[in-house]
Formats: sequence, structure tokens, C-alpha cells
Amino acid sequence: MSVDNNGDLSQFSMLDLFRMEADSQTQILTDGLLAMERLKDDASAVESMMRAAHSIKGAAAIVGLEVVVQLAHGMEDAFIAAQNGKLALTPNRVDVLLAGVDLILQLSRLQDSEVASWLAANGDQIKRTMDSISTIAFLPEPIELAPPPPAPFVAQPAATAPTTAPPAVEDAQERRAPAPMKHAQNFDKLLSLASESRINAHQMHPFVQNLQRFKRNQSSLFSLIEQLHEAISNSSDAGLKEKSLLALQKTHPLKQFVLEHIADIEAYERRLLGVSQSMVDEVLTMRMRPFRDGVQHFPRMVRDLSRSLGKDVQLQIIGEDTLVDRDILAKIESPLNHMLRNAIDHGMDSAAERIAAGKPGTGTIVLEAKHRAGMLSIEIRDDGKGVNQEKIRARVIERKMAPAQMAASMSPAELMEFLFLPAFSLKEQITEISGRGVGLDIVHETIRSQNGTVRIESELGVGFHTFITLPLTQSIVRALVVDVKGEAYAVPIVQVERVLKVPQSAIHTLENKQFFDFGGEHLGLVSASQVLELGDTNAEGTELSVVVIGAGARRYALVVDAIRGEQSLAVQAIDPIFGKMRDISSAALLDNGEPVLILDVPDLLLSIDKLLHEGGLHQLAKSDAAERRKTKRILVVDDSLTVREMERKLLLSRGFLVDIAIDGIDGWNVVRSGDYDLVITDVDMPRMDGIELVTLIKKDIHLHKLPVMIVSYKDRPEDRARGLSAGADYYLTKGSFHDETLLDAVSDLIGDARR
Repeated sequence: MSVDNNGDLSQFSMLDLFRMEADSQTQILTDGLLAMERLKDDASAVESMMRAAHSIKGAAAIVGLEVVVQLAHGMEDAFIAAQNGKLALTPNRVDVLLAGVDLILQLSRLQDSEVASWLAANGDQIKRTMDSISTIAFLPEPIELAPPPPAPFVAQPAATAPTTAPPAVEDAQERRAPAPMKHAQNFDKLLSLASESRINAHQMHPFVQNLQRFKRNQSSLFSLIEQLHEAISNSSDAGLKEKSLLALQKTHPLKQFVLEHIADIEAYERRLLGVSQSMVDEVLTMRMRPFRDGVQHFPRMVRDLSRSLGKDVQLQIIGEDTLVDRDILAKIESPLNHMLRNAIDHGMDSAAERIAAGKPGTGTIVLEAKHRAGMLSIEIRDDGKGVNQEKIRARVIERKMAPAQMAASMSPAELMEFLFLPAFSLKEQITEISGRGVGLDIVHETIRSQNGTVRIESELGVGFHTFITLPLTQSIVRALVVDVKGEAYAVPIVQVERVLKVPQSAIHTLENKQFFDFGGEHLGLVSASQVLELGDTNAEGTELSVVVIGAGARRYALVVDAIRGEQSLAVQAIDPIFGKMRDISSAALLDNGEPVLILDVPDLLLSIDKLLHEGGLHQLAKSDAAERRKTKRILVVDDSLTVREMERKLLLSRGFLVDIAIDGIDGWNVVRSGDYDLVITDVDMPRMDGIELVTLIKKDIHLHKLPVMIVSYKDRPEDRARGLSAGADYYLTKGSFHDETLLDAVSDLIGDARR
């Protein structure tokens, strides 16, 4: 149950009020016990815990929960003993007191009708917990305490938790009763009205501009009247003079009227914009909650889990007062929980191992939240053993996720990206907690679904660092507005890496896809209109408007018709009757009132991947078909990117048109769909080697006359004989040829580039 601080409490029963108080006071007890366990002599923590236990005792007495009264009384006595220096709150004694906190919280969740039966069913275990608390000062270390009895209506610890772990306080999301549905509906309605008000305010601007235009036209007219009056004043017609003077006099109040009213309207526009924006800001503030609301149970979880694994780990939370949208806070609790659990299980060694490595026996995890550049920045860093990047490289090769040569050249950042792949783990044995990497794909997808990004770094022996960037709210999204086929679409700005103008001359074809050079890498061009199934892109003009989205190997240049610019959009959910619309996440209204669809970038990336897999991407760059018909085309088939590019550039320098295929199967598919004058192929390639490709070409009724050149490292006579017997027209060894050798061979087979 949640209410505002100034809300009406009359609608709640006494048990509801006790539940609210138990929520807040048990959190004080938990925080205080964790602080005492670390600091040993934190007098302020003991004082706050005494007050919390006393408050719970009084509240429980009012609602008749005698068991809670006795528990709180026993805890209060323990705190008094600690305050007087008679009781050391050692970790095992803290276990006892935390078990009491959990029991109070479970009992507070009971409905009136459930109390008696639950107490009767779990009486023995309740008695053991109460006896342990009442005699805590006299019991020697260690104390073995059974976990508090389970309650069917209380969320149990996650399935991944070890069975030997002390009972954790239930997930914070489930501890808090859900906000009434009506509250959420009211907020959505308020935000919609506030956004509509802001749009109406923006629509004043073109009206003011029209008035300014009217003022200019009016000034031109008045100037003509003055000139006419001057011309008539020299006339001898007195009546005409009088009428012209009268017309001139009537212009003055009209001019003053327009000037005054334009100034008033401009002032009104400024006030309206300010008020409407303030309304939106205030409505959004209603949704904001301090970061602590979503993470206050983490210190307890870290403490309990690390003790169950025989480790000593503490969590430091920085930026607890940082405000976050309540929906985002709810969505990121699980990913943060997962990252913390993995840090304890995989990243942290035992105290003895840490000391042997020259580190403090107690491991530290820092969870920090702050606002940065209008975004929510969350960092999780630990001082554990980090990740062995060479082990990632070896696992990538072992699982055949990349060739050994490619894996050897991968940067640390590229290697760390593999940890986000499903079921990619470095642990030899998967524990109940899970190894670093198991489930990180879920973390990655959850963050991306919130229009956020996640990046990880690690240094072996030093620690692990996670960087998460999220919007402050999902209700207002800063977006880049673009035109596609005459319609407005918006891309969340957090998912836009770069906006570019790409010259047509900078576009080239590689592996039958169009690319341009972007910071030393080939970035693929994808038509937004094709992905959204709106038709082909009209690539007119000398430049293409491009939005770079995605990351790593899944980074693409989305080609749009035009870039309008950035706007803050009030997000409106699409009616559920439409279901999940592919590539679309939500809708909004632009400042001018025009509707706009907000793109679902993760979904869009999947659609692009599908098009790539099916080989269905359309060409974007303009081409002169007549000119292409005059130029000879060559297909280069090689699984080595370096060799492909070298041969492609050599052939382009001689004026040939060049297409690329990455292996025999790809080459076979391409050669059948294009009109080529020559095929140059390697021999050793995956899926289908060059000899098989030559054989298929020479046996094909339509292709058997097509010249084929083999370029291979294999230079033995039997290799050459094998290639030529398959039907190759030329056999050239890579070890012996240089630029002119290849070009001379091509010239021997098909002549010059022009037909």
C-alpha cells in the first residue's frame, strides 16, 4: 500500500497503517544492522534502531499482533545492550536480528483472517526465532538459526538463491503494494492534457508569425497612402485633398493597434509556453522517485548472499536521492540485482584469497546513480578479480563464434560484447547463483527495451565496471524526428549514435551490400522506407541523410528522406487493439500537432538482420544503368576480407565494376542472379570451396561460357591441375602475383573494362 505523505489516511484500516509503518521501520532496522556490522560502534545507527523497534512494538500492540510485540521488545533489549557496550553485534548475531526483521515483515503482510492459522502452523519455528532474539546476549558464537517460516502470500527468494543462504527480505518491488490502477490512469490523462496544452502553446507561434507578416503588409500599404497623399496635396482639388488627409489620419490608430496587440500576443505566447511546460514538468515530477526506493533492499541481499558463499562483501550506494521515473526504477531492479549477484558469485574471492592478492579482505561493490547530460547514469563497479579477456577469446574460438584469426584481432571492447550473448559463460561449473555472462543477455535486452544502453569494462585482477545509461523518464522522450516517405518518424535520441550526410560518391558495394567508410570501418546502408515496408528510397541528390543506430557488429546507417531535428515528445501508448506493431514502440504529437510514430530501435535492428539474412536489401545509391551496361562486371569470391578488398580496389582502379561474395555458396547465389563478365575465386572457403564453385558454373547451361580465374595460395602442380580440370580458365597463385600480374591476367581473359 502506498500513499502520498499528505494523503487522506481515513480510507485505510489500522492493519493497513501498521503495514505501512512496518515497511518503513523494518528498512531502518535492516540498514542499521548492516551499518553496525561494518562500523561496530555506530551510535546513531543503534539509536535509530531502538526507535524503530519501539515504534513497531507500539503499532503491533494497537493491532493486536502480540508476536510482533514480543519480537520488537526482544530486539529493543538487544539494541540497549549494544548501546551500553554489553553486546557486540557480530555477523552471526546480526543474522539472528535480521531473521526477526524478516518475521515482522512477514507477519505484517497477513490479513486479519490469516493470522491465527499461520501462527498455529508455524509456531515451533516462530518460537525458535523469538527465543534466539531474547537470549542473544547470552548465546556463544556461532548461532545456528532456522529461517523464519515461509508464508504463501510473501514472495520467496529467487530460484537462483542457494538453499543455504539466510532468508532474504522479499524483493522490494513485491514488498511494496502496487499503486492503484486509477492513479496510473489519472497520471496518463494528466500528462496527455499537459502535452496537449504544450502543443497548443506551440501552435501560437505560426499565428504570431502571420500577424507579423500582416504588419509588414500593412506598413507597405500605409507607405503607399502617404505617398498618394503627398501627390494629391499638390492638387488644386480641395475635396480630394481633404479625403486623402482623412485616409492618412485613419492609418495612424490602425498602425498603433496592430503594434500593441502583436506585443500583447507575443507576451501571451511566452506565458502560455512557460505555463504549459511547467505543467508537463510538474506532472512528470509526480512520477519521479528517489533511486533508493528501488535499491534499498540490495545491501541486505549482498550481505546475505556473500555470507552464504563464504565471502565478505559490502555494497556502497551513491546517489540515493537521484530522481528516477517509477516505471524505469521498477524495470531496472531485476537487471541491477542480477549484476550484483554475479559480481559476488563470480567476481569476488574469499577474504583469504583477497588478502593473498594484496587486497582488503572485504570486497566492495559500488552502485552509483546520477544525472548526466539529461540522462540517468548508473555505474556498478567492484574490486574483484575481473574478467580474463584471453579466456573470452579462447571461448569464442572454442564455440566457433569467430575464426581464430578474427578473434585474435578483436579489441577488449569487442571481446566484452560476447558476455551479452545468450548462455555465454566463462564458468566451467554453473552454480545456483549463475556465472558471469549467464543472463547478461536479459540484462542487455531489458536496458535496451527502456531506450537505454549498457557497456562493460574489466581489468584482470582489478575489477569489473558496468555503465548503464537510461532516460530519466519514459513519459517524455527526447527524439530525433525524420521524414520517411512523407511521414514523420522519431528515433529516441539515446539510441542515435550519429547523424550524417553521406555523399553519393562515398558509397561503394561490398559483398553485395552498400557501405561507406565510417571511422575506418565499413558501415552498411539500410533504407528506412524498405525496413518499414513503405517502398524504395528515392536516393536523389548528391547526399544521403543517414541516422547511425545500433552498436558493435549490429551498427547500421539508416537512410531517411530528411532530418527535421530534435524534439521532446510526450509518449502516448498505442491502443492495445493494434497489438505489438513491428518496429514501432509508441506514438506522440509533434509541437505543430502532427502525429509521429516512435521507432522501436531493438525491433528495427531485428528487422534489418532479417533482411540481411534473406539478402533482400535494396540498393540505395543512384547509378547510371546505361553507363553500367558499358562497363564490365567482375565477381570476386574469397573468405578473406583483406584479399577481397585488395582485389576489389585493384579492379576498380582499372575501371571495372566489382561485386563481392564471402564464400562459395554466396558466390554461387550471386553469380546466378547477376550478369558478370568474369569470376575470380579462392579455393579454400567455408560451406563450398572454389573447385566446387567452378564445377557448378561450368556445368550450368547459362553460365558455362563465363570465364573463371582461380587465385589461391596453393601452388603445387597437382593443385593447379585440379583447378584447371574443374574448368577454370586461369590459375594464379597468391604467393607470386603482384598488382600488374592480376590485372594482366584479367586483361588476358576479358580485355579492358569498357565494352
